[in-house]
Amino acid sequence: MTCLADYLPLIGFVFFGLFSPGPNVIMITASGARFGFQRTIPHIFGVALGVGVIAFVTGIGIGTLLAAQPGLTLALKIVASLWIVWMAYNLWNADPAKRRDRERPFTFIEAVLFQWINPKVWAVALSATAYVATLAPIQQASSLAATFSTVNIGVCIFWAVAGSLLSYLLTNPVAWRIFMRIMAIALVGFSVLLFL
Repeated sequence: MTCLADYLPLIGFVFFGLFSPGPNVIMITASGARFGFQRTIPHIFGVALGVGVIAFVTGIGIGTLLAAQPGLTLALKIVASLWIVWMAYNLWNADPAKRRDRERPFTFIEAVLFQWINPKVWAVALSATAYVATLAPIQQASSLAATFSTVNIGVCIFWAVAGSLLSYLLTNPVAWRIFMRIMAIALVGFSVLLFL
């Protein structure tokens, strides 16, 4: 019989894997700064559900199948890179005067769907399977899904709050634009790292 202590290494690994900078962290922080915490909530829950689904399908073996297909992996990287660059373009051109009116944060569904092409989530999920390798496939998948979703809610809340607090320092349009452009550059940098 397993207890919570048995899952602590998995929880720690998932926490550090998801907390470190990547597309979700950058986009949630930028969303918190652009739209505030409350309007970022659907994005937070979409990411949490999306990473849980990716972790579940990885646990039942689909992640290993993807990793074994170089052509499919390359296609995933290309699609992810294009989407990430498109999001970076939107951040780069974000207008502080329009941030509360015409622009909008990611929806719940958009955040869920983005996880399917988020290579960082796939990589962390594939690595995390080592922590549950002794479990039956459905137990592996369920343990990974529950851990990823639960941990990621906390991670996303932290970064959304950090972004919304930053918005108090970014009252000057120039400072706000610089911050958004730094977030855009970070996203483009991540998209380049996909191919290294």
